[in-house]
Amino acid sequence: MPKKNKYWVVIPAAGIGRRMGSNVPKQYVSVNGKTIVEHTIDNFIGRKEIENICIAISESDKHWPALPISKNKKIITTIGGSERYESVYNALCALKDKANDDDWVLVHDAVRPCLKKSIIDRLITDISSNDVGGILALPCFETMKKVNNNRHIEETINREIIWRAQTPQVFKYKKLLLAIEKAINENIHITDEAMAMELLNYKPIVIMGDEKNIKITHQIDLKHLELFLKDTL
Repeated sequence: MPKKNKYWVVIPAAGIGRRMGSNVPKQYVSVNGKTIVEHTIDNFIGRKEIENICIAISESDKHWPALPISKNKKIITTIGGSERYESVYNALCALKDKANDDDWVLVHDAVRPCLKKSIIDRLITDISSNDVGGILALPCFETMKKVNNNRHIEETINREIIWRAQTPQVFKYKKLLLAIEKAINENIHITDEAMAMELLNYKPIVIMGDEKNIKITHQIDLKHLELFLKDTL
């Protein structure tokens, strides 16, 4: 009988989020009675296939311990780093004694709460037969321009080959750990997990994402979350 896949979730939540312009880090901005990070965690906490959710928070974080969800037995907390990939790496290290090398790890942005259950289902199904993993992403429909430092257009890029990365990004535990370790050791600044995997010459697959699965960045995005929560009631 084949071994059943295990799934773990990593949520880097140590950021400050200055662009939001609020007096708390944006993951702790409240919408409809819950913080953004709580809405994000809600997408995973009730899923039976998820073993644990590891949240990487800032060492000086005073907001997380006050949240009721922080006491949930399914949640593990670790200290994050100054960069997102350092937080992800610390979270992976916190799972070292729990996760097997071939377990799947879903890395998801703390401020990407508008995630439909059907999208997670699709992601898990589509990567199940893959040995590396993949990411949610959206094809680009706009005309794409390569621009220099003076904002002059240098060329038009073929949009057929451009996809916009989202999260969750899902990879095998050991491969992702080694990939991020390589980036840290070689002082390469990576902006997502797929980029780390590319450094080891892996070719993750892209899985169709969802336009609603936005990253909350500005005040106007809070209205998007309100509407999403209303639609999913």
